[in-house]
Amino acid sequence: MELYRKDKLSIRMAETEDAERLLEIYGPYVTDTVITFEYTVPSKEEFQGRIQNISEKYPYLVAELDGKIVGYAYATPYKSRAAYQWSVETSIYIDKEYHRIGAGTALYTELFKLLEKQKIRNLYACVTLPNEKSQKLHEKFGFELIGRFHRSGYKLNDWHDIGWFEKKLEFESDVPEVVRNIKEVL
Repeated sequence: MELYRKDKLSIRMAETEDAERLLEIYGPYVTDTVITFEYTVPSKEEFQGRIQNISEKYPYLVAELDGKIVGYAYATPYKSRAAYQWSVETSIYIDKEYHRIGAGTALYTELFKLLEKQKIRNLYACVTLPNEKSQKLHEKFGFELIGRFHRSGYKLNDWHDIGWFEKKLEFESDVPEVVRNIKEVL
């Protein structure tokens, strides 16, 4: 189901069949960067499981340009305890060949619309610092850096800081509504 289209760029919900292409995008982030703290590229089956598990309750979106997946974004629970149910962590990955075409902006725009419909209130993003592109994207969407954890992860023979970014979605009432499943708002 297409959620967004502008010219040749479209956004839709991810499917488990997308796992192979998503791994082509994600793999270099794992092997060549400190953007993710994973050391090993997940198997296709593991990645399919991630897509399926996340998609049970939250949005997992892909951006396509002329029918080719060029990026993806999703939300996961921030923590598992009940009082955190209105908070999610967001993640976004764009194929390095397709930076600066608007895919990241389109993905986050649609992701945040869906999260708002689900009645999610707090968005968090964990960014390895420094990462100017990711920092700028999050700041563009109103995220603020709320904390820096020093030397939190060791990868590629060095220690790396992480920054936690926060964005609040605004609602008329301070009393939260029941969080809706993604399948209810599509």
